[in-house]
Amino acid sequence: MSLKWSDSQEIALALLEQYPEVDPKTVRFTDLHRWICELEEFDDAPKHSNERILEAVIMAWLDEYE
Repeated sequence: MSLKWSDSQEIALALLEQYPEVDPKTVRFTDLHRWICELEEFDDAPKHSNERILEAVIMAWLDEYE
């Protein structure tokens, strides 16, 4: 399965698996963007993200983290 920017919940789960020790509240958007783009299953244009998308990923990751 390939992930797109619109798959915030699935991206959050992949990040939780990749970085289980990281508290999402401490992640900068620049790092978040890079980490998402580095996910093996991520297949979307890096420039297609925006602040709203990154916020949605952080919120979903936070829900799963807690």
